Parts: sequence; C-alpha cells; structure tokens
Amino acid sequence: MEKIKITQVRSGIGRPLRQKRTLEALGLKRIRHTVEHEATPQILGMVNKVQHLVTFEKV
Repeated sequence: MEKIKITQVRSGIGRPLRQKRTLEALGLKRIRHTVEHEATPQILGMVNKVQHLVTFEKV
C-alpha cells in the first residue's frame, strides 16, 4: 500500500469540533507538522474532510 505525507498548513482554531477531531485523529498537532500514513480509504476520507487545512503528497 502506498503512503501519503500530510502537512497541516492552516489552524484548527475557530473550526467546527469535527474538523478539530479529524486533525487530532490524523496525528496533526500544529501548523507545519507532518505525518505519514498508509493511503487507506479511511485516511483519504479524513484528508478530504479537512483538505482546506492540510496539504498532502504521495511518498
């Protein structure tokens, strides 16, 4: 399975609680924090829900 690198580029402050919880579930803690995950449908769905707060690239 391929991996994706996810980087938080915008703050979760002032966002709905579900979006904040999604950032936490992805393991993102602050702006410019980067994590790697397997590109599963669950992870891709979470990235899609907060795509305005993160960037991602295939590794």
